[in-house]
Amino acid sequence: MNPIQYILQHFPFMVLDGAMATELERRGADLNNSLWSAQLLLENPEWIADVHREYFEVGADCAITASYQATIEGFVQKGLTEQEAIHLIQQSVQLAVEARDQFWAHYVQKYRTEQPIEGSTDTLQPTDEYDRPKPIVAASVGPYGAFLADGSEYRGDYDLNEQQLIDFHRPRIQLLIEAGADILACETIPCLVEARAIVKVLEEFPGSYAWISFSAKDGQHISSGEPIADCAKWLHAHEQVAAIGVNCTALEYIPSLIQQIATSTDKPIVVYPNSGEQYDPVTKTWHGASCEQNYGQQAQQWYAKGARLIGGCCRTTPNDIAQIKESMLY
Repeated sequence: MNPIQYILQHFPFMVLDGAMATELERRGADLNNSLWSAQLLLENPEWIADVHREYFEVGADCAITASYQATIEGFVQKGLTEQEAIHLIQQSVQLAVEARDQFWAHYVQKYRTEQPIEGSTDTLQPTDEYDRPKPIVAASVGPYGAFLADGSEYRGDYDLNEQQLIDFHRPRIQLLIEAGADILACETIPCLVEARAIVKVLEEFPGSYAWISFSAKDGQHISSGEPIADCAKWLHAHEQVAAIGVNCTALEYIPSLIQQIATSTDKPIVVYPNSGEQYDPVTKTWHGASCEQNYGQQAQQWYAKGARLIGGCCRTTPNDIAQIKESMLY
């Protein structure tokens, strides 16, 4: 079953986690390489698991795996064998699943101790017996531009056609599904042709679901310049697309983008923007002030506009996610 639809039948919204790579950097990791957070799958996977656990603790209903830039080609270019690359990609899911299962077991035990439910036998399913859903694991599928590591995920100016993009995405999507992800988070997609390619790969795996989240250049257009309303209209017809939205985008564009998406679909809308700082893909640095202190308040506004999955992308922290959770509950 569509895991997002299932949760939203019982709860009015879902809180996503926040940044993985920039949170690892904040803790001291050096990720200045083409693999970004995927580098830690190789060097120190426990750091990734720790970040997942912290996001669950502050209220995240969904963990996004550290596979955004994890591709077989990318790992092989770093000197790994193809089999080692496959193992690391699938490990990104396993780390999140294990962190989720550990958190949920402790949560259920604590919740039942404090608020026993007479006659209940359910211990793991996300139902309204509890005050939050059992978190899901979304396997991150970054765009082709993330593999290139040249900033083209913010432009969409690929020299590939749709079939070539299908061939690029198929191996990783298959590995992530086989590893046990609940859903795919196809994120920072800069152009409709790549979204179409991903959906066509997804259709090769019946029973699997994904959200498609674009990077946007303003309040109406994705990074390629295509209207986001047109993108949402195309995606609306595809059952395996569980939600449509935007991520890795400036905060000020989010309300308008939500409205534009809502004109073309009644699928759940997902938003997880950056912290308010601007990323320079050339220097790989961040500039400007963070809007961290307003994140909870803005989440309420996004919900009022129609967003139902809300979280944070680059430079957001567990504190931001805690603010979102608290603001949405009260």
